[in-house]
Amino acid sequence: MSERTGEVYRVDWLPGTDLLHGTCHCGREHTAQDPVEMWEWMLAHPRGHEPRGAGA
Repeated sequence: MSERTGEVYRVDWLPGTDLLHGTCHCGREHTAQDPVEMWEWMLAHPRGHEPRGAGA
């Protein structure tokens, strides 16, 4: 886990795979093989992912 201004980001390794599963502080989830891609996705919040139920 990492904290940035009180926001919690979580990245877990999916056992038996080369995949990482990330959960942003907004609740959106993302799976990626590249750790850099995962952190870029998370730290780009909210670009690329909006909280569940937001938007049309």
